[in-house]
Amino acid sequence: MFNLNATPSYKREIFRVQLNSGRLLQFPGAYSPLVARMIEQTGFDGVYLSGAALAAELGLPDIGLTTMTEITQRGYQISRATNLPALIDIDTGFGEPMNLARTIFELENLGLAGCHIEDQVNPKRCGHLDGKQVVDTATMMKRIRTAVDARRDRNFIIMARTDARAIEGLEAAIARAQAYVDAGADAIFPEALANEQEFERFRAAIKVPMLANMTEFGKSTLLTAQQLRNLGVNLVIYPVSTLRASMGATERLLTTIRSTGSQNDAVPQMQTRAELYQLLQYEAYNQFDQDIFNFTLGAGTADREVEITT
Repeated sequence: MFNLNATPSYKREIFRVQLNSGRLLQFPGAYSPLVARMIEQTGFDGVYLSGAALAAELGLPDIGLTTMTEITQRGYQISRATNLPALIDIDTGFGEPMNLARTIFELENLGLAGCHIEDQVNPKRCGHLDGKQVVDTATMMKRIRTAVDARRDRNFIIMARTDARAIEGLEAAIARAQAYVDAGADAIFPEALANEQEFERFRAAIKVPMLANMTEFGKSTLLTAQQLRNLGVNLVIYPVSTLRASMGATERLLTTIRSTGSQNDAVPQMQTRAELYQLLQYEAYNQFDQDIFNFTLGAGTADREVEITT
């Protein structure tokens, strides 16, 4: 709450400016407000809310089981915890065009800076799994136009994601992306490109900002930030990295406790109490508390209050 000074409108404005600045933005995935706070503290440009990570946090696979309410409310909880802009994954828009319009309406109200919509059929599948299907280009263009028409803040980013590379091939995916730009998309997210050469080909073919998804254990080669800068990529996301790292550490901790009867061996790898309190800004809360409750009334104020209440 304290030191969170950026308004939703400012975060949207700065996101649009930075996205078109020509430099590479790095958005790690945040599956909780506390992770978003740490992303900001570490010095990143923004936070990314992965549909896969948010589904996993609910104990669900990434196959379109989450609802608009679950995702938008979690989006609000995470975005309000940081001064950074937040980009959220809304899968296929949670329904038909009217449902998508409502989703955009809610995202703006809840302080998100932008979203991406994909061209998969509904229900969707994780973008790095086999067996995906995509809708026809005209249907996806309708989704994009709906989202663009529904937004009220022109700085709210509408990004189009295409999953067509794995199904129709690279050139078809590029043609789709170009059509999505014509429909009004502010940026393009080509999912599951295979290697550096495919990113280069895609970047050269579109005239709006482009996102690169550097997810582990997927179909894309993991490129460095410098490689992506050289390719002219505008935004890179690490969607599930923090969740995977956290779950890996949690599993090791639980195994240690189970096998040794104590967490002693794992304590050196833990965030300390002092580090957690610093991240949560405990001192600012304490100072606020003292300023409110440790004050003195001005001369004669108490008498006037008594007169009013009697």
